[in-house]
Amino acid sequence: MAKEYNVAILGATGAVGNRMREQLALSNIPVKSLKLLATSRSAGQKQTFRGQTYIVEEAKPESFEGIDLVLSSAGGSVSKHFLPEAVKRGAVCVDNTSYFRMNPSVPLVVPEVNPQALSYHKGIVSDPNCSTIQMVVALKPVFDKFGVDKVIVSTYQAASGAGQSGWNELEKEAADYLDKKEMQANILPVKSAAKHYPLAFNLLPQIDVFEDDGYTHEEWKMIHETKKIFFDDMNSDKIKVTATSVRVPVPVSHGESVYFQVADGAEASVSEIQKAIADGAGLVLQDDPSQQLYPQPINAAGKRETFVGRVRADNENPGSYWMWVVSDNLLKGAAWNAVQIAEELVKRDLLHVDDPKASYELFKEN
Repeated sequence: MAKEYNVAILGATGAVGNRMREQLALSNIPVKSLKLLATSRSAGQKQTFRGQTYIVEEAKPESFEGIDLVLSSAGGSVSKHFLPEAVKRGAVCVDNTSYFRMNPSVPLVVPEVNPQALSYHKGIVSDPNCSTIQMVVALKPVFDKFGVDKVIVSTYQAASGAGQSGWNELEKEAADYLDKKEMQANILPVKSAAKHYPLAFNLLPQIDVFEDDGYTHEEWKMIHETKKIFFDDMNSDKIKVTATSVRVPVPVSHGESVYFQVADGAEASVSEIQKAIADGAGLVLQDDPSQQLYPQPINAAGKRETFVGRVRADNENPGSYWMWVVSDNLLKGAAWNAVQIAEELVKRDLLHVDDPKASYELFKEN
């Protein structure tokens, strides 16, 4: 008889947490029991899973007793506090926050790209940033066939990337604008920033805080996460990556303009790259300019796949190409990627912590 697992979702009432529950219900993971965890503010809410009603509980360290798998998307500070406690009790955690991503003891995994990295987990596996995930999924078949030396990406990121509150603010601003009312911005581009700007009918070239070198932390994440995913080294010099991240007035699904230079330019061509993408895991090629066929965020919303189109050569720079990449940032960019990781852990019989006490000491708060 197949083993069944006790699962907890931390941050169960958020935009991603809700989708984690939905994707888990559709997954092939044998769930014996489910525990839904959130803040005291959300405790008491009711949610359904595979036809059964569950009550959301307040997260506490003892909530993880007997849990095999934790899917977490409750913010970095929550992961920092609770995930070591879960690991100490023997649970394997798949974390959708940025807190553990660059920890050298934590695999940063996209199942279509680097599932082998799961073999070295010590109780925590990180979901990469949503914008990174769709880009590396699209690049993976090109990387495997031709090698990729350089990537320049500009992102067009949906409001929901800032959480349900960012999405709600966009809708309220849009309604106010159309009603000839003054738009009130309280969240974007960054809730903790001194200034806020409306996103409706606007573009914001800032996602996350600015670093000292002028890049935003979102751009920093895309650069260093890509290196870690492909080469298991956040500072690898084997691939050059640079990024510009922009928030756009779209509810769901990020778009990305990806420029890349292949290592084997003699073998590559537009048709060969298109074929590699069409055959790639988790990818759908939508690329027929004669029929105006290309990926659009409105069509990608609610879908697990990553969509690629507008593959074309840079005629001024042989060996370099462009493509347009779109994916639902709440599904493949977060909830579905996390559940995929869990499926892979089950398939590889890695849903266990070899030394919970040692892992707790490794990850606990300083």
